[in-house]
Amino acid sequence: MESVDLTVVGAGWNGLAAIKTYLEVNPSSNVLLLEAASSVGGVWGKHRLYKGLKSNNMLGTYEFSDFPMDEATFGVKPGEHIPGHVIQLYLESYAVHFGFIDRICLETRVRTAEHKPDGSWLLTASGADGKESTIATKKLIMATGITSEPYLPTFKGQDTFSAPLFHCFDLPKYERQILKSEKRVAVFGGTKSAWDAVYACATSNMQVDWIIRESGHGPVWMAPAYVTPLKKWLEKLVTTRFLTWFSPCIWGEADGFGVVRRFLHGTWLGRKIVDSFWSVLANDVIQLNGFEKHPETKKLKPWVSPFWIASGLSILNYPTNIFDLVKSGAVNVHIADISHLSPNTVHLSNGETIPTTALICSTGWNATPNIKFLPEGIDKTLGFPWCEDPIDNPILKAADEEILHRFPRLVNQPNPNPKFTPLAASAAACTPHPFRLYRFIVPTGLIKERSIVFLGVTMTINTSLLAQTQALWATAYLCDRLTLSPSSSLSLPVPSTLKDTESQLNIPSQSSLDLEWDTALHTEFGKYRYPAGFGKRNPDFVFDAIPYIDLLLRDLGLPIERGRGILSRCFSPYGVEDYRGLVREWLSGNKEAKK
Repeated sequence: MESVDLTVVGAGWNGLAAIKTYLEVNPSSNVLLLEAASSVGGVWGKHRLYKGLKSNNMLGTYEFSDFPMDEATFGVKPGEHIPGHVIQLYLESYAVHFGFIDRICLETRVRTAEHKPDGSWLLTASGADGKESTIATKKLIMATGITSEPYLPTFKGQDTFSAPLFHCFDLPKYERQILKSEKRVAVFGGTKSAWDAVYACATSNMQVDWIIRESGHGPVWMAPAYVTPLKKWLEKLVTTRFLTWFSPCIWGEADGFGVVRRFLHGTWLGRKIVDSFWSVLANDVIQLNGFEKHPETKKLKPWVSPFWIASGLSILNYPTNIFDLVKSGAVNVHIADISHLSPNTVHLSNGETIPTTALICSTGWNATPNIKFLPEGIDKTLGFPWCEDPIDNPILKAADEEILHRFPRLVNQPNPNPKFTPLAASAAACTPHPFRLYRFIVPTGLIKERSIVFLGVTMTINTSLLAQTQALWATAYLCDRLTLSPSSSLSLPVPSTLKDTESQLNIPSQSSLDLEWDTALHTEFGKYRYPAGFGKRNPDFVFDAIPYIDLLLRDLGLPIERGRGILSRCFSPYGVEDYRGLVREWLSGNKEAKK
């Protein structure tokens, strides 16, 4: 049995940032990274790449601060979206550059993680040869994210379908077999991965039938890379503080502009201004995409305001116009459910029958991890959303009341689809509660133990920024170099009714109650703020990422201004370059870290 100081599980953005940061702070530590796939990259691993797959982000916003994706090395020019194979190469090069590539064990799938009485963890893992091994680790970083295990629904009659039926996760496996000129293929789903699959098939000169569930959430918002009449880079808009103020955010005051935020969201006039901002944003995207100009593109118009979605706001990153393919008839859009399958045929709820050579399902991901945590019952302690809630009802009720009091706009939720039916029991809408993680990282039930963190549970378009900041916060926490006592300037005062019930809730101290209160506020907020996204289960961000980074930096004792004056701080977008050298900056100011 191998024994190590720290084990990281997952070699995507979050896992790689985690091991690099931990080693930078603890260079003599014995650290391992376990990855089930045969290459690093997570969602950008070699096994998940197919024709034309690119990032939503353009060059400059999808990289780590301390490892620029320079044009000379990676061949991507400013203003270009990044090809999938380049992202995989970049992440692999990152591991080589920082000298931890030899600590990565590929094709090693963690099967169980057992919490031991002394606070350590015992992992069982299997390799490509099927042999099982055990690893005793003092600390554990789970960085498997939420797109590791695809969810493939079961259809009536699929046993007789006689054609490939698979999740878009497996499109690389079927690419040569499926992407053939003049063949007909069906794509099921309205997510960004469905758009990608549709584009890949249609540009292979295939006839595509695009099926979007009538009983679902509808098509995602797809925005051009440049929006507003001023043609501003969308990725930069969401990291501009001035614009983040227009998004109600329970942790938003971490940016130091609480007065502005309270005016915009706590007054009648402010809320009118906020509504106007979101109306302009939505109308701009609708006009730029020309949804109303053709009966087929009209079917792709989202069903709910972008105000209520978060990371579901995606970007049109295709070299040609996907809407031209729809208008030309190369892509037929069907708003219906799949009633059943028969040989090489998809039958829809509206009576249509679609002959096809394959059915590609873009149907999301299992919420539950593919790792079993032990002992039995620890799922609640870990704050997982598919089990009993670890936070007591009085705290949750008070948090709900506080959220709606501070943000009256959230009282009037969007009208739900009357035909909505969850596709899976693990869907966000079906989970009893969100992930209960302090700062979206630490289970409250084990917060004092400092033995485990979860990275990558957040959903955001600012992946690299959050990954590197969470990695530093998690490292400081695991090394007991981070004080977990919410600042009065960042935390709401705990209601007196909760203080009175402290003994009844079996909470040992006021500081623990504060942590529970903070966690309740932040995790409950998502279900009100992003009901059309994943807010009922995961922290889901768009305009809320920069204030979240501010929150983590304040915890770490680091400045959030990043050397800017007041005007630049408010009106110029923040980027990865603003956080360069963050770990060294923290080390130089942290006496404990230098011991």
